Amino acid sequence: MPQWTILLPQPIAEKALGLLRAQKDFAVLVFSPEEKEKVWEYLPQAHALLVRSSFRVTREVIDRASNLRVICRVGVGLDNIDVEYAKQRNIAVLNTPGGNTTSVAEHTLALLLALAKDLFFYDRKVREGEWRSRYTYRALELSGKTLGLVGFGAIGQEVARLSLGFGMKVLFFDPFVPEGVLQGVQKVSTLSELLSQSDFVSLHVPLTEGTRHLIGREEFRLMKPTAFLINVARGAVVDEEALLEALREGWIRGAALDVFEKEPPSGDHPLCSLPNVILTPHVAGLTQESTERVAVQAAEQIIAFFTREGESHET
Repeated sequence: MPQWTILLPQPIAEKALGLLRAQKDFAVLVFSPEEKEKVWEYLPQAHALLVRSSFRVTREVIDRASNLRVICRVGVGLDNIDVEYAKQRNIAVLNTPGGNTTSVAEHTLALLLALAKDLFFYDRKVREGEWRSRYTYRALELSGKTLGLVGFGAIGQEVARLSLGFGMKVLFFDPFVPEGVLQGVQKVSTLSELLSQSDFVSLHVPLTEGTRHLIGREEFRLMKPTAFLINVARGAVVDEEALLEALREGWIRGAALDVFEKEPPSGDHPLCSLPNVILTPHVAGLTQESTERVAVQAAEQIIAFFTREGESHET
């Protein structure tokens, strides 16, 4: 008879579900995003929650899940989980760092190239029959340009490694990472220094009270008018009102965003009407490979957690 109930408010990769279902001590409950009432109904039975970014584990959810032992985020960011309250309740909080590093880094490079080559402008012009747009000479070479990375964890370091291959000069600002972590990359001492020197600024920090609106009006005024901003981190790291002003007033040349302060953004969001912005729907980490990888890692962590729980009960 199953001893532990594993609740998933949203499905994950079948390979990961197979690992969970193969555990004789597990009862695995999987719901669709539309079944919020059922999730709420079954929360008191849950010993484990496996959640993706769109499911918010609030204080109310934790209180409802009275038997909860562990929360595992299928991904890296924990901003959708009330981590402090979980700790107060002696509930373990896990995530899957590294599982989508390659995917997010490659998406960053895709946005970087799309901005540099102005791909969406040229695509639009061809569709409009404006072949002579080829003589506008808007595209840039990456070689010799300066990329500034705000945050230099695993994803930032992988972006740096890929960018060095294009001949870019790479700077990073991260108070928690020492100089010399990656050969050929230079650490700067202040965010202001990085912003003023960079042709491209890419954000790779978690959302905390310290990083909320890290990039605002003052920071945009420090950037070059020819510079671009890329955000694949969390939407609220950027003050969107300040970004709109920067784009409209020409404080920066353009931006590429995979994340937004409020997700999903409405179809009439002001950013959607600007020609110098590229938008993607929070998919940087959602490749076929990474989606399965992080789900399997999450399943393995849950299995390991309850294996330890079982062993502690036996001793």
